[in-house]
Amino acid sequence: MKPKIVLTDCDTVVSKGDIDLTILEKYGEVTYYGETQRALTAERIKDADIVIVNKTVIGKAEIDAAKNLKMIGLFATGYNNIDVAYAAEKGIAVCNAGVYSTSAVAQHVFAFILNHASGISDYSRAVENKEWINSRLFSFFARPTYELEGKTLGIFGFGAIGAQVAKIALAFNMRVIATTRTPKIFSGVEFVSFDKLLSESDYLTLHCPLTEETRELFNKEAFSRMKDGLYFINTARGGVVSESALLSALSSGKLSGAAIDVLTEEPMRRDCLLFGAPNITITPHVAWAPIETRTRLLSIVCDNIESFLAGAPKNKVN
Repeated sequence: MKPKIVLTDCDTVVSKGDIDLTILEKYGEVTYYGETQRALTAERIKDADIVIVNKTVIGKAEIDAAKNLKMIGLFATGYNNIDVAYAAEKGIAVCNAGVYSTSAVAQHVFAFILNHASGISDYSRAVENKEWINSRLFSFFARPTYELEGKTLGIFGFGAIGAQVAKIALAFNMRVIATTRTPKIFSGVEFVSFDKLLSESDYLTLHCPLTEETRELFNKEAFSRMKDGLYFINTARGGVVSESALLSALSSGKLSGAAIDVLTEEPMRRDCLLFGAPNITITPHVAWAPIETRTRLLSIVCDNIESFLAGAPKNKVN
């Protein structure tokens, strides 16, 4: 009998039908849900053999409700929304999507950096507001811009994405320093202490998972130890940063600005502290979302399912 496969939040992966999820039907009987509120998750997955999620929370209660569950697959690299330890106790494999988004996220990081350094958004807005039309000079200096060459880029977390960001930075002749849990050697990159990373970086970008060790690691104390004028970038997980501390660092002028693609609560709440904060650029968790990236993601998820059904799970995180 074909396994029952449930996809809980398809709409977080597909935009106007641009990715064809029906390819998964060759592996079993598939049920599709655009999104699933947590109150409905247990009921929707109760008969599933395989559940594929992106951000749907699968905790102890949901696992206990799914008596036939053997595999939880993720349309994501991060898996903090899954109780992986309890899944392991129950003999359920949790398989993530590995390094599908490396190029896309690194590209997004440098879109943030270049936007800040060259003032693209600010200058475009100034032109739209007729400030150049009303200028007496051919070159309109509305705000300072900066060369990247010689500036120091700090990278917190040096997995595949951090390494890709480093390659791009080195092409701009930036000095690159990094802090990571496991010692590494990477040509052109200096691995430093957390304190040195904070005190010497002109730009700081985060590429770490959200764990109990990293939760709100970037707090009031961490921001106080940063170099004055640092530009702060987070495309990792919102929970790694204290949003109140980030707001304070922006409001006080400690930071020259920040660019984030992730928040502690998503989608953005109406009372989000960072909405309207000074010198901040916020994108709605789209660094991972180019069409090529999502196509690659689906391919990895298919491979994970196929490998699991063949008795040789890939990308198993528990």
